[in-house]
Amino acid sequence: MLGCGLVVLTGCGADEISSPGTGGNVIVNPPTSPPPPPPPPPPPSTVSPAAGCPTIAASPGLTDKGTITGPTGEYRVCALPSRLTASSTLPYVEGLLYQLDGRVDVGTDGGPVPSDADTDVTLTVEPGVTFFASGPSFLMVNRGNQINAVGTAEMPIVFTSRDNVLGLNNQNSSGQWGGVVLAGRAPVTDCTVAPEATPGSASCERQVEGASQAAHFGGATDDDSSGVMQYVQIRYSGFVLSADNELQSLTTGGTGTGTELSHIMSYNSSDDGVEFFGGYANVKNLIVVGSEDDALDTDTGVRANLQYVIVASRANAGDTIIEADSSNEKIADRPQQNTQISNATFIYNGATQDQAIRIRGGTDYAIVNSVLVDATGNTPCIRIDDTETVAAAPTFNSFVMDCATAFRDGGSVTAAQTQGIFEAGSNNNAGYTSTLTGLFINGSNESAVAAFDPTALSSFFDNVDYIGAVRDASDTWYAGWTCNSATASFGDNVGDCTSLPVYSS
Repeated sequence: MLGCGLVVLTGCGADEISSPGTGGNVIVNPPTSPPPPPPPPPPPSTVSPAAGCPTIAASPGLTDKGTITGPTGEYRVCALPSRLTASSTLPYVEGLLYQLDGRVDVGTDGGPVPSDADTDVTLTVEPGVTFFASGPSFLMVNRGNQINAVGTAEMPIVFTSRDNVLGLNNQNSSGQWGGVVLAGRAPVTDCTVAPEATPGSASCERQVEGASQAAHFGGATDDDSSGVMQYVQIRYSGFVLSADNELQSLTTGGTGTGTELSHIMSYNSSDDGVEFFGGYANVKNLIVVGSEDDALDTDTGVRANLQYVIVASRANAGDTIIEADSSNEKIADRPQQNTQISNATFIYNGATQDQAIRIRGGTDYAIVNSVLVDATGNTPCIRIDDTETVAAAPTFNSFVMDCATAFRDGGSVTAAQTQGIFEAGSNNNAGYTSTLTGLFINGSNESAVAAFDPTALSSFFDNVDYIGAVRDASDTWYAGWTCNSATASFGDNVGDCTSLPVYSS
């Protein structure tokens, strides 16, 4: 028996096993198992890397950093030099991304007064170009130099983060790189470079927040130009260097009336959506989604006109929709801030829920033809601080608000005083009920409000016969050049904000 068993075992093949049974040893030859199915193939890459980097006029020029691969394909990486020393054009090349590898300066700061020291460098960016960066990297357009970044509705210019390229971002990602800074020579207040200087003079300068090395703005040239930005997205920006020292999505400092800004989208900035320090900021078609501090922050004597504005807070993120100026010892400085907004739709869903709009610091302010909706159900609409602000007489006309509480106390200014200021305007309604559709498109209640003529405030404004940013479903100025998210969808456009846009050849 033992010998037989040994014979049987000896005859067993590599795929055979010996199994005991009631009738003695039984040899079982199982069928060959099919191989496991192969893993699903990766999604097809839609982008192949460009062969190399284009030549630009600046020296040193672009640096070929190899390739980077993400869900949309593989790209050639062309890093900009730390300083552009000559006017240069960045062309759109399929399969190519431009990298901001640290701070990138456009030209050299020529000081607060135009002079022969100006380098007069212009950075021209073609439609469809995408930049990426990480950490404290940012683009700095210095005084006496310009940017010419003009995208199109079909091919916007995109500034975004490295993680966005790699496909690592989700709906709450933010703060992954610095942002875009435009510095100019128009008047500012709160002089920090020379605190004894006269506010609004050429000697009154400030340093850009978030810049570890000197980056100054301010002067006395009202019509200064820092260039043009149109059809531009700025995603996942707002790097924090230290307490109260942050880069935001788009920062202007002392930009003049010659600067042209329109069709700008800020998405998921970890600080402010946009911040305007002094000078002039005239912007049409502005969208701020998901900022984690203030959506619209205006300060240090800026004169700003904004029309066609959509702001949507990300759920449980962010502070206010509007923060106007600061209450400090320089509250009496001139030029006094004067920000005027027409045709805005504000959807507040922030985390702090202290107030949706805070106006303080002695600023002059006007909001007309606009809609504010508190999606939290807990947040007061408006707070005004400081007797100096009351004296500056903020104005509201054809402004409707849907909040659980319309007004709140602001230190020395009571909610009743704020209500009185609001009710002194025409066609205002602090108890309206929203009928907005698609988050920001006017419905019947919005369409029923008589519009205010904003050209009475400035010739910058269009005189339109409706309130809110979007007249109705046929009004699609926001479509095409934007990106979609869980916070706000803008219909047919370049795709989700977590993905890079891909254009067909």
